[in-house]
Amino acid sequence: MQYISIKKFALAWGVAGVIFYLGCIILMVTIGHEGTIWFFNSLLHGLDISSIVRMNIPWTEALIGLVETFILGWLFGALIAAVYNISFNKKYQ
Repeated sequence: MQYISIKKFALAWGVAGVIFYLGCIILMVTIGHEGTIWFFNSLLHGLDISSIVRMNIPWTEALIGLVETFILGWLFGALIAAVYNISFNKKYQ
């Protein structure tokens, strides 16, 4: 079995999270309030988000969210790669 590079896998997860976050921003800006509610209600299997969706997000808050998403994605990717690498350690097989 091959080992996964923890840093590269973590970076991939972080970047993927940022891309999804940017996609969400673009979606909200282009389709507006009602379209955003329709999209996420459809995506979340009937969960009604109309009472919690907020369209007036300051750019500083969006930037902080972008950074937080990258960090959480990076940590999650590092955890997955580390667990994978440990689970295939020859000592435990």
